[in-house]
Amino acid sequence: MSSTPFPASVIGSMPRSDFVKDLIMGDTEVSPEEYEKRMDAAVRYIVAVQEQAGVDVVTDGEWRRKSYIGVIAELAHGFELSRADDGRPMTVVTDKLSPKTPGFISKEVTFVQAITSKQIKATLPSPALLGERMWDAEKSSKAYPNRDDFVRDCVPVLRREAELLKEAGADIIQIDDPHLCLFVDPEVRCACDNPDRDADFAAEMINDVVDGIEGVKFAEHLCRRAGARARGDAGHTGAFDPIIGQLNRLKVHHITMEFSTPGAGDFEVLKQLREDFEIGLGCVDVMPGKIDSPEEIASRVRQAAAVIDPKRITLNPDCGFAPGSGAVVPIDEAYEKLRNEAAAARMLREEFA
Repeated sequence: MSSTPFPASVIGSMPRSDFVKDLIMGDTEVSPEEYEKRMDAAVRYIVAVQEQAGVDVVTDGEWRRKSYIGVIAELAHGFELSRADDGRPMTVVTDKLSPKTPGFISKEVTFVQAITSKQIKATLPSPALLGERMWDAEKSSKAYPNRDDFVRDCVPVLRREAELLKEAGADIIQIDDPHLCLFVDPEVRCACDNPDRDADFAAEMINDVVDGIEGVKFAEHLCRRAGARARGDAGHTGAFDPIIGQLNRLKVHHITMEFSTPGAGDFEVLKQLREDFEIGLGCVDVMPGKIDSPEEIASRVRQAAAVIDPKRITLNPDCGFAPGSGAVVPIDEAYEKLRNEAAAARMLREEFA
């Protein structure tokens, strides 16, 4: 468990200014050297925003990535890059995977380590999520007739990056997993031939990524697509109960769960999780225009603390603040939400001291 009671954290992404969007999407012609100079300056800024807000665990905002899952195309060959109708980047596997640039994500941590004394979190997409989003029955079939075979080939790529993240000094490696969380939705489960088998496979692939890597904390982020709702996309409802068995088999140290999300169920479900899990409590609403007060945030944490040992609880927003490179989320609004989260953490430390 953390040495600081009720540590406050971000999930991963932070809102991108137009300057950063232009930079990562290549809308401004600059040399590679100038690109790095400008991106370094941007990352210094967004880390300072988190520090000023008072959170205990920071990221680089994922600002160097075109998308949080498309980053796999930086790590391996075999992908075709394009853009969706709304301008968002799309990545589809079209060839067998082979190593490309191991360490692309670990360089994020190396840079942040040099500019902060805070704990550092790095994020990786889950293997099954990549299968859900990047395998296409038509475009991918020549290389991977079966989606699961593509997912299995993603495992060594992600595992190597996890090893490099540990070497770079990451304190927490978070597996972002909207896919496993799909199986809480009754409609999704009804649409699957065998939802438990699919959920088992997703959990098995996560374990294959993390198993045996010591000296770093692994976290599983059960993303309920709050970011998708921020874009106006369909969300998913349902309590966490249907996937408790899979969660308890994960070889991770920390489970991050969204509870500000409508339809997420109540905190009683936490009693069903292994007692050695640290719980990242989604207690800050990330929807644009919705700013929870410190007292509202603290109230949610108190409800969870009545169910499990308070020492297991960490605070975080429901999801990341930049749901896709094209999302419009004000940085100042995210800053206020994080500042209120940190204020709630201080209140709770005094109460539970």
